[in-house]
Amino acid sequence: MKTLFDEQRRNGLLSRIDRVTADTRPTWGKMNAERMLTHLVESMRMAIGELQTKPKNLLIRFAPFRQLLVYVLPWPKGVPTAPELLPSDSRTVDDSKRELVRLVTEFGKRNARDDWPYHPAFGELGRKGWGVLAWRHIDHHLRQFGV
Repeated sequence: MKTLFDEQRRNGLLSRIDRVTADTRPTWGKMNAERMLTHLVESMRMAIGELQTKPKNLLIRFAPFRQLLVYVLPWPKGVPTAPELLPSDSRTVDDSKRELVRLVTEFGKRNARDDWPYHPAFGELGRKGWGVLAWRHIDHHLRQFGV
Protein backbone atom coordinates (compact mmCIF):
# COMPACT_ATOMS: atom_id res chain seq x y z
CA MET A 1 0.00 0.00 0.00
CA LYS A 2 1.37 3.41 -0.95
CA THR A 3 1.94 5.66 2.03
CA LEU A 4 3.56 9.00 2.73
CA PHE A 5 5.67 7.27 5.37
CA ASP A 6 7.56 5.36 2.67
CA GLU A 7 10.56 7.56 1.85
CA GLN A 8 10.74 6.43 -1.78
CA ARG A 9 7.02 7.14 -2.33
CA ARG A 10 7.32 10.47 -0.52
CA ASN A 11 10.29 11.49 -2.66
CA GLY A 12 8.36 10.51 -5.78
CA LEU A 13 5.54 12.89 -4.82
CA LEU A 14 8.03 15.66 -3.97
CA SER A 15 9.57 15.28 -7.42
CA ARG A 16 6.15 15.54 -9.04
CA ILE A 17 5.25 18.60 -6.91
CA ASP A 18 8.42 20.26 -8.20
CA ARG A 19 7.14 19.91 -11.79
CA VAL A 20 3.98 21.96 -11.13
CA THR A 21 4.14 25.50 -12.51
CA ALA A 22 1.66 28.37 -12.64
CA ASP A 23 0.97 27.34 -16.24
CA THR A 24 0.15 23.71 -15.41
CA ARG A 25 -3.49 23.15 -16.31
CA PRO A 26 -5.92 20.62 -14.81
CA THR A 27 -7.42 17.79 -16.83
CA TRP A 28 -10.57 18.03 -14.68
CA GLY A 29 -12.02 20.28 -11.99
CA LYS A 30 -12.08 24.02 -11.37
CA MET A 31 -8.83 24.60 -9.47
CA ASN A 32 -5.83 26.23 -11.03
CA ALA A 33 -2.31 25.13 -10.02
CA GLU A 34 -2.01 27.83 -7.36
CA ARG A 35 -5.31 26.85 -5.75
CA MET A 36 -4.53 23.13 -5.89
CA LEU A 37 -1.17 23.60 -4.18
CA THR A 38 -2.72 25.85 -1.53
CA HIS A 39 -5.38 23.19 -0.94
CA LEU A 40 -2.68 20.55 -0.47
CA VAL A 41 -0.78 22.83 1.92
CA GLU A 42 -3.88 23.27 4.06
CA SER A 43 -4.64 19.54 3.92
CA MET A 44 -1.16 18.71 5.15
CA ARG A 45 -1.42 21.36 7.88
CA MET A 46 -4.57 19.55 9.00
CA ALA A 47 -2.81 16.17 8.84
CA ILE A 48 -0.01 17.24 11.19
CA GLY A 49 -2.34 19.10 13.53
CA GLU A 50 -1.49 22.70 12.56
CA LEU A 51 -5.01 23.41 11.23
CA GLN A 52 -8.17 22.65 13.16
CA THR A 53 -11.22 21.60 11.14
CA LYS A 54 -14.87 21.05 11.99
CA PRO A 55 -16.07 17.44 12.00
CA LYS A 56 -18.62 16.59 9.34
CA ASN A 57 -21.45 14.19 10.05
CA LEU A 58 -20.87 11.95 7.06
CA LEU A 59 -21.50 8.26 6.53
CA ILE A 60 -17.90 7.83 5.30
CA ARG A 61 -16.72 8.37 8.88
CA PHE A 62 -17.80 4.82 9.73
CA ALA A 63 -16.46 1.40 8.74
CA PRO A 64 -16.62 -0.09 6.14
CA PHE A 65 -17.16 3.12 4.16
CA ARG A 66 -14.04 4.78 5.60
CA GLN A 67 -11.86 1.77 4.73
CA LEU A 68 -13.23 1.58 1.20
CA LEU A 69 -12.55 5.25 0.49
CA VAL A 70 -9.21 5.54 2.26
CA TYR A 71 -7.70 2.25 1.05
CA VAL A 72 -9.57 0.73 -1.89
CA LEU A 73 -11.85 2.72 -4.19
CA PRO A 74 -10.54 5.20 -6.76
CA TRP A 75 -11.21 8.76 -5.75
CA PRO A 76 -14.01 10.48 -7.65
CA LYS A 77 -13.26 13.61 -9.62
CA GLY A 78 -14.89 16.92 -8.79
CA VAL A 79 -15.85 16.24 -5.18
CA PRO A 80 -16.44 19.51 -3.28
CA THR A 81 -13.61 20.62 -0.99
CA ALA A 82 -14.08 21.55 2.65
CA PRO A 83 -13.96 25.37 2.99
CA GLU A 84 -11.22 25.16 5.65
CA LEU A 85 -8.97 23.55 3.07
CA LEU A 86 -9.41 26.38 0.56
CA PRO A 87 -8.10 29.53 2.25
CA SER A 88 -8.94 32.89 0.76
CA ASP A 89 -5.37 34.22 0.86
CA SER A 90 -3.39 33.76 -2.29
CA ARG A 91 0.10 32.40 -2.40
CA THR A 92 2.42 32.05 -5.33
CA VAL A 93 2.97 28.61 -6.79
CA ASP A 94 6.58 28.70 -5.63
CA ASP A 95 5.62 29.71 -2.08
CA SER A 96 3.03 26.92 -1.91
CA LYS A 97 5.46 24.38 -3.31
CA ARG A 98 8.07 25.28 -0.67
CA GLU A 99 5.50 25.06 2.11
CA LEU A 100 4.10 21.78 0.77
CA VAL A 101 7.59 20.25 0.64
CA ARG A 102 8.15 21.34 4.25
CA LEU A 103 4.86 19.83 5.39
CA VAL A 104 5.27 16.55 3.50
CA THR A 105 8.77 16.20 4.95
CA GLU A 106 7.48 16.98 8.45
CA PHE A 107 4.67 14.44 8.01
CA GLY A 108 7.22 11.77 7.09
CA LYS A 109 9.14 12.42 10.32
CA ARG A 110 6.02 11.67 12.39
CA ASN A 111 6.04 7.97 11.58
CA ALA A 112 6.13 6.86 15.23
CA ARG A 113 3.44 9.29 16.34
CA ASP A 114 0.27 7.89 17.86
CA ASP A 115 -1.76 11.08 18.45
CA TRP A 116 -3.18 11.79 15.00
CA PRO A 117 -5.83 14.48 14.53
CA TYR A 118 -9.45 13.66 13.89
CA HIS A 119 -10.20 13.88 10.16
CA PRO A 120 -13.29 16.02 9.48
CA ALA A 121 -14.75 13.57 6.94
CA PHE A 122 -13.17 10.20 7.78
CA GLY A 123 -13.12 10.51 11.57
CA GLU A 124 -10.59 8.51 13.59
CA LEU A 125 -7.53 7.61 11.56
CA GLY A 126 -4.36 6.10 12.92
CA ARG A 127 -0.85 6.26 11.53
CA LYS A 128 -1.55 3.83 8.68
CA GLY A 129 -4.76 5.56 7.62
CA TRP A 130 -3.20 9.03 7.63
CA GLY A 131 -0.15 7.82 5.69
CA VAL A 132 -2.24 6.21 2.97
CA LEU A 133 -4.80 9.03 2.85
CA ALA A 134 -2.14 11.74 2.60
CA TRP A 135 -0.32 9.91 -0.21
CA ARG A 136 -3.53 9.22 -2.13
CA HIS A 137 -4.78 12.79 -1.74
CA ILE A 138 -1.59 14.39 -3.04
CA ASP A 139 -1.34 11.82 -5.86
CA HIS A 140 -4.99 12.48 -6.81
CA HIS A 141 -4.36 16.20 -7.29
CA LEU A 142 -1.04 15.75 -9.06
CA ARG A 143 -2.77 13.38 -11.52
CA GLN A 144 -5.47 16.05 -11.89
CA PHE A 145 -2.71 18.31 -13.21
CA GLY A 146 -0.97 15.66 -15.28
CA VAL A 147 2.17 15.43 -13.14
